[in-house]
Amino acid sequence: MHSHVLHDGTPVEIREIRADDGDRLRAFHARLSPESRYRRFLGAKPTLSEADARYLVEVDGRGHYALVATDAVDGHHGEIIAVARFIALPEVPGTAEFAIVVGDAYQRQGLAAALMDQLAAAAVTRGITRFRAVMLSDNLAIQRLLERLSVGDVEVRMLGSTTEMEISLTAREAFGDSLEAVA
Repeated sequence: MHSHVLHDGTPVEIREIRADDGDRLRAFHARLSPESRYRRFLGAKPTLSEADARYLVEVDGRGHYALVATDAVDGHHGEIIAVARFIALPEVPGTAEFAIVVGDAYQRQGLAAALMDQLAAAAVTRGITRFRAVMLSDNLAIQRLLERLSVGDVEVRMLGSTTEMEISLTAREAFGDSLEAVA
């Protein structure tokens, strides 16, 4: 577990997702605005089914890895407020698709960057050297975040209303203590 303070001073905890997070994940999804859900799933996804939630929380910790951020209330871990994950692509060794969603009330507070730094550190320790993601072409915030995270050239493919980006994670020197925090 890792404590983090948002730009506005709000304390949060970042930890690996657990199998018992299903109901908390479904509640988080329900609190997202329709726009945030659309941006995350690239389509309408009004609810997460029990099967969806089970798939998203029952990760193996190697090829499918996920972090959650929770609000820290009086030392207790509360609601999920953000999720970041990667899933290794078996057809492209060393590459994983990643996804991230931050609750509307916590956006633009540095949480996505903190999650992505820890997710990338965890990926590298698990043999993942590249992240790939498909996003809406107008999602400039995640595109800027990926450009910052990349250690080399960013591959960009425009696919109409979506953009696919792929970045290299190898030889990152900016992790500092992050590798120990998630290893």
